[in-house]
Amino acid sequence: MLEKLFKLRKNGTDVKTEVLAGITTFMTMAYILAVNPSIMAEAGMNQGAVFTATALAALLGTLFMAFFANYPFALAPGMGLNAYFAYTVVLGMGYSWETALTAVFVEGLVFIVLSLTNVREAIFNAIPQNLKAAVSVGIGLFIAFIGLQNAKIVIGGSTLLQLFSVEAYNEVNGVKASFNDVGITVLLAVIGILVTGYLVIKQVKGNILWGILITWILGILCQFAGIYVPNPELGFYGLLPDFSNGLSVPSIAPIFGKLDFSGIFSLNFVVVVFAFLFVDMFDTIGTLIGVSSKAKMLDEEGKLPNIKGALMADAMATTLGAVMGTSTTTTFVESASGVSEGGRTGLTSVTTAVLFGLSLFLSPIFLAIPSFATAPALVVVGFYMLTNVTNIDFNDISEALPCYICIAAMPFFYSISEGISMGVIAYVVLNLMTGKAKEKKISLLMYVLAILFVLKYLLL
Repeated sequence: MLEKLFKLRKNGTDVKTEVLAGITTFMTMAYILAVNPSIMAEAGMNQGAVFTATALAALLGTLFMAFFANYPFALAPGMGLNAYFAYTVVLGMGYSWETALTAVFVEGLVFIVLSLTNVREAIFNAIPQNLKAAVSVGIGLFIAFIGLQNAKIVIGGSTLLQLFSVEAYNEVNGVKASFNDVGITVLLAVIGILVTGYLVIKQVKGNILWGILITWILGILCQFAGIYVPNPELGFYGLLPDFSNGLSVPSIAPIFGKLDFSGIFSLNFVVVVFAFLFVDMFDTIGTLIGVSSKAKMLDEEGKLPNIKGALMADAMATTLGAVMGTSTTTTFVESASGVSEGGRTGLTSVTTAVLFGLSLFLSPIFLAIPSFATAPALVVVGFYMLTNVTNIDFNDISEALPCYICIAAMPFFYSISEGISMGVIAYVVLNLMTGKAKEKKISLLMYVLAILFVLKYLLL
C-alpha cells in the first residue's frame, strides 16, 4: 500500500529511509513547538492553546503536502512571520490578535486562488535555473546562520556580529551569565557540529538525527555532573523532560475560530495582508526551489513536477492554521535535513506529521530538546545546500552576479524572500543594461516580478 501511495521504488527510496528522514526533519524543526507559543503569547494569546494550534497546523499542513504532492516537505507556523504577527501587527500597529489572525486567514484564501490559477506555479517556473541554484545556496547560509545564532556561537557586538565569549554575551544582553549556563551550551554546540561532521564523513545512516541526540545527551550528562546549571531567568532551562503536568493536551478553545472581520476594509489591513502574502509566497517558493533543487527533484527545464499540489498544501495549511489560532503556516526550510537523509516522497512528510501529532501528548519530551542540540543539524544541512553552488554558471557574469547578490542577501537581511527579491531585480536590471535580456529570453513574468519588488521597496 505504501508503494502504491508514495511510489517509493520510482523515487529510489524505501520505507526505512523515508521514516528516518521524517524523524530527522521533525527533530530539526521541533523547536517551533516551543518558540511559536512564546512569541504569540507576546501578542496576548494563550500560550498553551497556541502550542496545540502549532502542533495541529503542522500536522495537517504536512499531511496535505504528503497527499497533494507526494513531497518530503514539512509545514509549520513560520519563523519571521510569527514575529511580524506579534511585534509589528499587534504590538506595533495596535491591531488585536483576532484581527491579525483574520489577515492570515484572508491571505490563505488569496493563496488558494493564486494556486488554482497557476500564478504561483508560473512564478516558480519563471525564475532562471542559475537563480534557482543560488536560492538553494542562500538558504544553506541562512539556516547555518540561524543554527549559529540559536547556539549563541554568533552574538551581537560592536562589529554587528562577533564570536561568543561570556563577557561579550553579558555586555550585549545586559545579563550576568556564566560558563555554567550559556558557556557550556556553546561548547556543546561546537562539539555537536564536530560529532555530526564526523558522522557525515563516515556516512553513518541517520547522521544528522544522531548528531542532535548525542548533543542533547551530552548536555544531560553535563547537567547531572553539575557542569551545566539551569538558569531560567536567562532562558537556560533543565534538559530533562518535565512530566509534572502529566500528558494532557492544552485546550485550543481560547483561540480557536476567533477571527474578527470588523476592520478588513481599512487600508492598513490590506497592507498587513499583502505583507503576510508577500513574505509567505516567496519564502515558500524559495524553500521549494532550494530543497527540491538539492534533492534533484527538478526536471530538465528546472520545473518542479506536482508543484501545484505543494502550493495548494501551503495555502490550505495557512487558512486552516488561522482558524485554529496561529500565524502563517508555511513550508519549512528545515525539510532539507530530511532530504539530506534520503527522504524523497510523502512518506517522509507523513512520518513528520505523525510526530507532530504525538507531540501533543508528549510535549515535555519534545520541548526539552534545546536549541544548542538542533543547531549542529542546521549548520551541517547548510553545508549540504551550499554544495549547490557548483550548479551556478560563473563563466557568465550576468548570471553569476545576480546569484551572488541573491545568496548574500538571505543571511545578511535574515530573509529568504529578500534574497529572491534582490536576485530577481539584479538579474533583470543587469541583463537589460548589458543588452543580454533578449538573448536570455527573460520571461514577461520576471519583468513583472522585478517591477513589483522595486515598488515594494519604494512604497512599503
